[in-house]
Amino acid sequence: MKKILVLILFLSACSASMLYAQKFNTPDELNSLRRYQDSLKKLGHQMINNESDVERKNANYTFIRTLVSALRVPNSYAFSFDSLKTLSILRSPDNKFRVFSWFVMNEDGSYRFYGTLQMNTGGKLQLYPLEDYSALLKSPEDSVTDNHKWYGAQYYKIVQVSGPNPYYVLLGWKGHTVKSTKKVIEVLFFKSGQPQFGLPVFTGNKKIRYRVVFEYSRQASMLLRHVPEINSIVFDHLSPPDYKFKTQPETYGPDLTYDGYKLLNGKWQYKDNLDMRNVPAPADVDIVDPKIQAVKDRNSVPRKN
Repeated sequence: MKKILVLILFLSACSASMLYAQKFNTPDELNSLRRYQDSLKKLGHQMINNESDVERKNANYTFIRTLVSALRVPNSYAFSFDSLKTLSILRSPDNKFRVFSWFVMNEDGSYRFYGTLQMNTGGKLQLYPLEDYSALLKSPEDSVTDNHKWYGAQYYKIVQVSGPNPYYVLLGWKGHTVKSTKKVIEVLFFKSGQPQFGLPVFTGNKKIRYRVVFEYSRQASMLLRHVPEINSIVFDHLSPPDYKFKTQPETYGPDLTYDGYKLLNGKWQYKDNLDMRNVPAPADVDIVDPKIQAVKDRNSVPRKN
């Protein structure tokens, strides 16, 4: 807990604005950012693939400090960090910010998520650390939170919703336990310049939701993606293998039908039994399960005799 508190204070302190010139990266800036990227790449591999729980978490602590140092480099917002494959980096469609998100697997097979928002402020560097509050958030589908009470996830898609009260929808992989996996449709908006998560914009399906959370069997794979051609977020309908398991989400899986939320007047209206036969299948249909990929990566590393 002491280390986590230190990291929170460290990230919060770094959220103070720092002046930098609005121009392309100079050779010195680029070289510095490339060196940081190389270090982050090595640390990222360790925090995902190391078999020791302690060593994974120590690598993550160093990763956070190194990432913040990298983002302090002038013009860092323009640097893509595209060789980092152990975390997600997404820019908002309007290029007002980008979000970094990643996870560390705990010894019991559960996950803790980490992240930060980097604002593109046109003259200042500003970070908002994202602190995973999942374990203490009792009603995630009914809650508005800030960056200090984040419902952690590793995001793979941002959708911008325009209007008098604009906001962003993020699709994320959440992991969960050795028995079940979660995915989430999150909402991000800014109030007085501060990031807030959760809005009552998902209607139908028996209730109004501030965010939508799915839980299903760890052995299953769930489709969750934005389909701009039909202005909808589409997902597998999840069902238990038998009615007697209806209270056990760890048994749920896709039943080969699809539901979704269609954007209407700034809100998302639930639609069931969608016809997906003529919907294009883009490259970002889904995110690769990070835990499965970690096992593949680990098995590809030669072991010492």
